[in-house]
Amino acid sequence: MGKESQAPAMEIDDLKSNTSDQATPKFSINVLQLLKSAQLQHGLRHGDYTRYRRYCTARLRRLYKSLKFTHGRGKYSRRLITESTVTEVRFLHLLLYTAERAWSHAMEKRQVPDGPNARQRIYLIGRLRKAVKWAILFSQLCAIKGDSRTSLEAEAYASFMKGNLLFEQDQNWETALKNFKSARAVYEELGKYGDLENQILCRERVEELEPSIRYCMHKIGESNLQASDLLQIGEMEGPALDLFKAKLEAVMAEARSQQAASMTEFHWLGHRFPISNAKTRVSILKAQELEKDLHGPAADSLPAEKKLPIFDKIFTAYHEARSCIRSDLVSAGSSENVKDDLNGLDKAVSAVLGQRTIERNQLLVSIAKSKLPRQHDDKNEKATKPEELVRLYDLLLQNTADLSDLVSSGRDRKPEEVTFAEECELKSLAFRAERCFFLGRSYSLAGMRVEAYALYCRAHYLAENALEKFQAMGDADQTMIKELKNLCVECRSNSCIEHATGIMEELKAPENLSKKISNISLNGGDKKLEKLLLEKLEVYESAVGDSRAKSVPRIEAFPPAFQAIPRNPIVLDLAYNFIDFPSLENRMKKDKKGFISRLWR
Repeated sequence: MGKESQAPAMEIDDLKSNTSDQATPKFSINVLQLLKSAQLQHGLRHGDYTRYRRYCTARLRRLYKSLKFTHGRGKYSRRLITESTVTEVRFLHLLLYTAERAWSHAMEKRQVPDGPNARQRIYLIGRLRKAVKWAILFSQLCAIKGDSRTSLEAEAYASFMKGNLLFEQDQNWETALKNFKSARAVYEELGKYGDLENQILCRERVEELEPSIRYCMHKIGESNLQASDLLQIGEMEGPALDLFKAKLEAVMAEARSQQAASMTEFHWLGHRFPISNAKTRVSILKAQELEKDLHGPAADSLPAEKKLPIFDKIFTAYHEARSCIRSDLVSAGSSENVKDDLNGLDKAVSAVLGQRTIERNQLLVSIAKSKLPRQHDDKNEKATKPEELVRLYDLLLQNTADLSDLVSSGRDRKPEEVTFAEECELKSLAFRAERCFFLGRSYSLAGMRVEAYALYCRAHYLAENALEKFQAMGDADQTMIKELKNLCVECRSNSCIEHATGIMEELKAPENLSKKISNISLNGGDKKLEKLLLEKLEVYESAVGDSRAKSVPRIEAFPPAFQAIPRNPIVLDLAYNFIDFPSLENRMKKDKKGFISRLWR
């Protein structure tokens, strides 16, 4: 009997547990996909943490209102989110976006131009602690209320936030490494399952976590990373890497300040200028390190599009150096020797800045040439017009003239400065030849054969003149010589083509004229026009025409022609003036007059 009574009791317990599981369903959140889409759509695609923080604040406001979970009206009354509070998935979203808001606020403070000061750093670490607190609470509630995948993703998110806090604090590198590895392990496992988009996101997050793990191992001593390896890691992109990049920039700035202590002079064209200001040394040293990336052995493998941001950083560093030099000039007083040294240093830095500007513009020219209609095959990419190259060569001519004037200024010129000024004049001659060639190409596309032929001949003359002068130099630029040889060949071939095309057009001109005259009629009714697109829909024929010809697309006549439409008739009442109407005086009210008024009649 006892066993029989126990069996129904066990069945009742099983039924109760099943009904309780059905009453409290498990919530599901794709944490990584949700955060990634929100970050990319609201600022983090361009590193704008302020915009993302404002989005998180607005999102939280909407969630609080929709859940009717506001913290009182007028007076603030705190309401905690506990296990019993979470009745739908949006309560978990509250915790997630609160953690994201705190994290984005910390990263916003990290992006201060000169770096966070001591007070800002304390505030930054405080915001990261808040992010860790909310991320841990989110992980705990997801473990109770969420399914297994949501729980794993929330745990990885909390581990990532803990690692960020310890990474910023510069302490407990072992614990930070453990947290980063835990997050990486979870994302590696999650990347094996689910749809393709989710797998790609998990792999990207694993790649973003890898640099932080390697840096932690480097700080512990388990890895022998060189400075070049750290810089290579810092070139990777992703929101999870911004904290690592800020840390790497701080480390590199400290290393530069140590190296700048030994840098006492700046060498330029045989001159030696002393550098007394520490900020000027650091800025010049930073620019010289970036120049090694452009002129080093690995520069050939670097794509042209990735070189442009390096040039921007070089310009920023040299402008900082110039601002420091000019502030020193203001505070130099009446010391003539110090002023002469500072003026010379300013001239040298400005000349180097001018050289890098010319190199950057030459890089833009090479990118534009690769997108000319003959060279590039990508139909989706916009082709370069010859007018764009003409404008770029105008900039190069202006840069070369400014640099030549800067170097030529001064009384005591050294032989190196004279040689440098001559090189600038030769470069200017080569740039003039290139500009003349592309100006001729633009005239050729416009159908102006005579002008194009004259410009090609002029470009050929300038290119041959520049080539002779470059070959006469001892240590001439071989790249420039090769470009001038190719330019001579191009000018010769294009001038012959323009000459032949012009003769053909001249021979066909009477025939074309007679055809046009034969099609002329006095009333214009017999004028043959190409049909519009809407009139030949059954024919597979383009209505746009050749992209190189400046013809108007014939899609539909605009403005449309006037059409006659029916309207109401106009009625003119002509009989009104000829009708005799009856008199109404007997019906009108008569004025009553008194005795006095009768006397005055």
